[in-house]
Amino acid sequence: MFSYRWQAGNDWLWAINFVLPFVFLFFSTLLQAQDFKKQYKHAKELFEEGSYSAAMDAFRPLMVYDNNNPYPEYANFYAALSAQRLGFVTLAKETFLQIKKIYPKWDQLDEVNYWLVKIYFDQREYFRALTIAGQIKNEDIFKETVLLKRVALSKIDDVETMQMLREENPTDYEVLRRLAFALGKNLTTENEHLLDSLTGIFGWDKKDFVVAANVPVFKEKYRVALLLPFRASTLDASPGKKRSQFVLDLYQGMKLATDSLLDEGVNLELLTYDTEHDLDVIKKLVNEEELKSADLIVGPLFQEDAKMVQELATKNKINTVVNPISFNIDLVGKNPNAFLFQPGHATIGKKSAEILIKKVSNKKCMVFYGDGPKDSTMAFSFMKRAYELGINLVYAEEVHAENSTELLDKLAKPTQFDEWKNPKQFTMKLDSIGSIFVASDDPLIYTKVVNSVETRGDSILVIGQESWLEDGAINPTKLEKVKVIFSSPNFTFVTDKPYLQFRNKYIHTHGIIPGLYSQKGYEFAMMIGHAFKKYGVHFQEGLTKEKLSGVIAQGYQMQPAKDNGVVPFVSFKNGRLVIVGEP
Repeated sequence: MFSYRWQAGNDWLWAINFVLPFVFLFFSTLLQAQDFKKQYKHAKELFEEGSYSAAMDAFRPLMVYDNNNPYPEYANFYAALSAQRLGFVTLAKETFLQIKKIYPKWDQLDEVNYWLVKIYFDQREYFRALTIAGQIKNEDIFKETVLLKRVALSKIDDVETMQMLREENPTDYEVLRRLAFALGKNLTTENEHLLDSLTGIFGWDKKDFVVAANVPVFKEKYRVALLLPFRASTLDASPGKKRSQFVLDLYQGMKLATDSLLDEGVNLELLTYDTEHDLDVIKKLVNEEELKSADLIVGPLFQEDAKMVQELATKNKINTVVNPISFNIDLVGKNPNAFLFQPGHATIGKKSAEILIKKVSNKKCMVFYGDGPKDSTMAFSFMKRAYELGINLVYAEEVHAENSTELLDKLAKPTQFDEWKNPKQFTMKLDSIGSIFVASDDPLIYTKVVNSVETRGDSILVIGQESWLEDGAINPTKLEKVKVIFSSPNFTFVTDKPYLQFRNKYIHTHGIIPGLYSQKGYEFAMMIGHAFKKYGVHFQEGLTKEKLSGVIAQGYQMQPAKDNGVVPFVSFKNGRLVIVGEP
């Protein structure tokens, strides 16, 4: 009897020892789950009341995977949404993408995709946005995504961009619809045929897509405001060069053009403002009522000075040329009324590839470029277009001043000599490549390329920049011998009648021969005057449709990027520069 009771008690103790840990574990897990639930509820309340920064902090502990945490997907989602609403778009995007990667079977992924589509559209990454939009299955969310598409695509008027989007999304209704609108706004013969095809397929009314051209507004007098750093306070009567000499030359060229335009019935009134390259002065100038009535604003010349003027021009829809001698497309900014008078660096690179493919039979090409942003922009644009055209890019290098001497070893290190000790073979074999593109105006770089090609004596064609001609670092005889072709947006035939008339008139007015900046100012003002005469105040639309002939230069045609697409190429022939490619 005693023995039985002892055994029963021992079993009871054993049961307690065995079961109790599980009981504790159960209640501990229950309490922990309730704690997760409490944290999630608190974080969600912060999110719903708009305390997004606090919500992000509250969701953070719940984002980590835990067997007892049922909320990691939701915590990640709302943390990403909080970041997006705070403006931390990159963080939001990366978190949404991480959710897709870690939780590929989560039943709320369509919500994640919706917000990724919105972010990519806001960042103008249209191709990614449309790809992710195609992954959405939920019908209600899909309908909301269609609205996102329509709003985002409505900002694109460029036919080429819409054509590329169509190639990637050939059945997307919103893409095809926006393409039709873009075609209707840029109604060339080819575009009209495509628009007819689309409207026929979908039964659309063509009239809904064709935008009637703005009625031209012509004036008896066009006001051109010049916001330039004349630095009048530093000027004196001495005959020497002034601190702002290039600005004065630019202005004198423009002023001379206004006299010539009067003879053609075009009245340009130049309103001059001295910015002094001073932000405080510019701040006062943008409040001038007279400035708001301008038909064109020229300047300020420097990007850091231009922001307030760009805002004024955007608000009042005034045509704007920030710097008529610059090739930097960044100066255009987000102002829809701004444009570049010169071709941008990317355009020069692209056009260089297009002239090269016509001039060489050996398609192997090397590329050298400087370490500045304009050089890399030009080089990468060249390489992109070269690849599309079938040019074989065998080597590309960013060259720095300290390693520029290595170019000589790469291109002209001899391996064999003749009996007079002249090199007859090199590390890079003779005629092994057909061309070299040099995206730099640094003499340390381009002189070594030209000298190396001269040493080799083979058939390599060099494509360079017109700035090489201006600094005189290489004798023109050598440039002719080596067969260098230059992109030359400002090329002028100095023996032709239009230039001689300009030159003689300038000498008669100012008593000196016109310099390069006077020449550029004259051509710029003549082009602007002819644009006003032909197309009225809103001349930019006309400039996108046809080339405007130049007076002493080669002309202007506005590209979608808002720069000049006319880029002539020149080379020396019998000691004279001649055009070798269609501008």
